[in-house]
Amino acid sequence: MKIELLTTFLEVSQTLHFRASADNLYITQAAISSRIKLLEQELGVLLFDRSQKRLKLTPEGHRLVKHANEMMIMWQKLKQDVGVSEGNVSQLFVGSMMSIWDIVLQDWLQKIDRNLDDVQLHIQNYSPLELRKQLLARLIDIAFIFEPPYIEEIVTEKVSTVPLQLVSTYQNLELDQIESIIQVDYGEAVNSQFIRDFFDTTTIKHTMSQPRIALNFITEAGGTAYLPRQMCFDLIRKKKLFLVEKAPVYTREIFAMYLAKSNKADLIKDSLMLFPYLRN
Repeated sequence: MKIELLTTFLEVSQTLHFRASADNLYITQAAISSRIKLLEQELGVLLFDRSQKRLKLTPEGHRLVKHANEMMIMWQKLKQDVGVSEGNVSQLFVGSMMSIWDIVLQDWLQKIDRNLDDVQLHIQNYSPLELRKQLLARLIDIAFIFEPPYIEEIVTEKVSTVPLQLVSTYQNLELDQIESIIQVDYGEAVNSQFIRDFFDTTTIKHTMSQPRIALNFITEAGGTAYLPRQMCFDLIRKKKLFLVEKAPVYTREIFAMYLAKSNKADLIKDSLMLFPYLRN
């Protein structure tokens, strides 16, 4: 199967329009139609329902989208690995949950850039389930996650313990004065503790998936939320945010996962040693 067939299929699955896909790929509409028909012939199924004015993915087409995306990632990784081998550049594919980037990974990436010569980084965001799949499929080299699963062939290392502090835009706010609070998703362990501490006494005004979103929201609109100490340190110093006195402090552990038999084990270990937690 030619890669161009999958590229064309994924484009059409997004636009659901042959002409728009042709414009985006800089080829003719006839070429788009021909490639889709050839792919359908190779697979022995119809990928698009053409009975209506607008194209629709068939159930088989929906299933192919996921596999086609994975194959394109693998193809890109193969091209990058082979293409840079002569230049003596090492590839490091990193995947993480979105909420972890702002907490610890931004600084870590900069340390890699400063301290590890000839390393080319490739960064992606995934859900916890997708991180495990991508790692086992060798599509990424390192995965960062809050609550790692136990898998025999995967090495898990704790890279950071992050204090989560209750902060507010309201000065001198006491714990029993909080009328509403923003809940940030830090994983099951912290979420359960948060509910036990606040569900009966405080209204949960909003629920947000990332600490950065919550921080931006409360600094613009006002409010109270648990945020990583590293993220709000400067704002507290500048008195734009204030600690809520006597509020419980939570901690969130962050883990790195990588394959025990990875052919990049030395590079992975060198990169993880740039976390201060692992040097102590």
